[in-house]
Amino acid sequence: MFDGGSSGNPGPSGCGSVLYENETEIWSDAFYVGDRETNNTAEYMGLIRGLKHVVEIGNVDNLTVKGDSLLVIKQMKGEYKVNTPHIKVLNSVAKELAKKIKDIEFIHIPREMNKRADELSRVR
Repeated sequence: MFDGGSSGNPGPSGCGSVLYENETEIWSDAFYVGDRETNNTAEYMGLIRGLKHVVEIGNVDNLTVKGDSLLVIKQMKGEYKVNTPHIKVLNSVAKELAKKIKDIEFIHIPREMNKRADELSRVR
């Protein structure tokens, strides 16, 4: 699961990533994205940091990625176009990481189901 947010848009931003195995949290990450970043940038950073970790541990063949950003999920599935230049870069990085995982699925979830990643993203 991943999340990101900014206080203001743009503004101070943070992201969070959580990895679960059989509903048990096995890894988490909180990261300060920057002083003047957008919510979408923070969301993508949460996704990228989580994917990087999964690729680094190397033994994950099946991954379900869940996030409450409809934009990021739809862009990762190719259902929405990516128009903003800096988001194109982040989308490309995320897609390259996703290619390294044999079976990956992206699912949009309601914000209330993403509380842990949201909590981690509040490092701003």
